[in-house]
Amino acid sequence: MHITLCLLTRNERECLEKIYPLIPPPSREAGYDDLVAIDGGSTDGTLEFYKERGVRVIGQSRRGRGEAFLLAFRDLQSDAFLFFSPDGNEDVADLPKFRKHLEAGADLVIASRMMKGAVNEEDHQVLRMRKWANNGFNLLANLMFRKQGPYITDSINGYRAITARATRILQLDSRDYTIEYQMTMRAMKHGLNIIEFPTVEGQRVAGETGAPSVGTGLRFIRKLWTEARIK
Repeated sequence: MHITLCLLTRNERECLEKIYPLIPPPSREAGYDDLVAIDGGSTDGTLEFYKERGVRVIGQSRRGRGEAFLLAFRDLQSDAFLFFSPDGNEDVADLPKFRKHLEAGADLVIASRMMKGAVNEEDHQVLRMRKWANNGFNLLANLMFRKQGPYITDSINGYRAITARATRILQLDSRDYTIEYQMTMRAMKHGLNIIEFPTVEGQRVAGETGAPSVGTGLRFIRKLWTEARIK
């Protein structure tokens, strides 16, 4: 199975300086066979960083996290796609774990921040608003769409891999931060094989997230409603 690691960036030069050296070169042991960056229009030196290291870059003509996913599905020839945001939230050590599940027959593999053995970045806080909101969306997705298999604990996390076959079945079309939620809900609807494993979510190493919590939450609600209306 050929797996492509997709680095998702937009103005992440400072984070890349710290995270990219930790990413192993493509190999079976690393968990992927090819590495491609999908960039949402960086102007901070991110593109120059990639060029200096010979990293292939696919530039987005339209902004949006979902647009990056859709570009990968359309432009890359691979059996599976592994998405990684090099900002410090996602654990590089987990990269090799996706392959074994994909090769064992999983259609969608999610690194869960919510299941037993996992760590969410808010776990050290008294108020865990983002985690609680995510768990609410997880509950609704499971109640409304899950047909078989175990309860999905982290329907939203972007640290995930999906097979090319599954993308053709799901016909995803979200172009923003709801792409992962739509992917999980549709995979549930179609009864695909979804596998999760626990991950440790870290803190961003530089800069700030590009997804405001309130606005993103409202988009998730609209996406849930839209998917509920689609048979």
